[in-house]
Amino acid sequence: MSEVGERTRAWALTMAGHRGVGDVVHAHPSGGARIETGEVVGRQMREERENLLLRPGATRADGAGNRAIAEEPDPQRTCFERDRDRIVHSTSFRRLAGKTQVVVHPTDHQRTRLTHALEVAQVARSIAVGIGANVTLADAMALGHDCGHGPGGHASEQAFDAFIPEGFDHGPWGADVSLASLNLCAETLDGIRNHSWSRPAPSTVEGEVVSFADRIAYCAHDLEDAIKAGIVTVADLPEVVVEVAGTDRRTQLSVFIRSVIDTTCETGQVGMAADVAEALAALRAFNYERIYTRPESLGQAEAVVEVLHGLVAYYQSHIDVVPAEFLQTDADRIHQVVAYVGGMTDQFAFSQATELLGWDRSRLPKGMGRGF
Repeated sequence: MSEVGERTRAWALTMAGHRGVGDVVHAHPSGGARIETGEVVGRQMREERENLLLRPGATRADGAGNRAIAEEPDPQRTCFERDRDRIVHSTSFRRLAGKTQVVVHPTDHQRTRLTHALEVAQVARSIAVGIGANVTLADAMALGHDCGHGPGGHASEQAFDAFIPEGFDHGPWGADVSLASLNLCAETLDGIRNHSWSRPAPSTVEGEVVSFADRIAYCAHDLEDAIKAGIVTVADLPEVVVEVAGTDRRTQLSVFIRSVIDTTCETGQVGMAADVAEALAALRAFNYERIYTRPESLGQAEAVVEVLHGLVAYYQSHIDVVPAEFLQTDADRIHQVVAYVGGMTDQFAFSQATELLGWDRSRLPKGMGRGF
């Protein structure tokens, strides 16, 4: 039997921490960092700071927030801080780590839906702080904006459209189904529900910020992933993109973010200067043609749709194997089944296709790019 290593034994010795003065326990035996003592910076003090720092038009936190089920205010956190915490600790958010952004079966070099959400949140925070909006609300919206996505990327929306009469849109589905149990604030849900540019406008400035942040982030990082995977090269980029926004993710993010901040501060509405918006549109069109709708991507999408159609049909006929948590909602049976399949990670959905549907693995979506 293997012995416990010296490093593991040293780590185990920290089990109880380090006793300081009185009954205080510290993480380290001789830490030197200090902060002046004072009262706890609780919710009410944070809300007061918001009122001083945020510009008129920004969304203020107010007590427990506007929730479908009323709650008592938290003594420490604002309502939007609570929303952010709930999203980060939710199953739907955690499963984004196993869901496709653009490339099915990504390598460690390519984004997942989770890393995309984190990058959108970074862009949204940068814009929100620059225009004097509520950073925490924008952060919560951004982290939760894609929690309604099914396995296999946007192809899952096409797949589930066949079963959902009102259509399957990952924004509303995330707000109204995937995250419904969290009892989030109406403002947070509105930003998640309406972040896509094809949806109605969000009701808050922060929601508008997240709409821009999503597009800015995915246009830049999807291009970076495609270049690393050898799908496109920098030389292929449209001239307007290179001239206005550069060729690398860092420069592109900087240009796009600064333009939204400057334009919003000048006009009072969340927007982007026309010349920069033209470059962003050209980058998105390039990605659409050369990455999202290339033959290999369309082949992936067809395989994803087949898998998800097969799984939904199977679980409709074998409802006894659907977890009880999905069957205890007020939704009808087909919505319950789609909620279960839609919540799956790519790998779990594909493994179910082989185990339950008897699929040969050669029929499953193939990974693309470096590492395969």
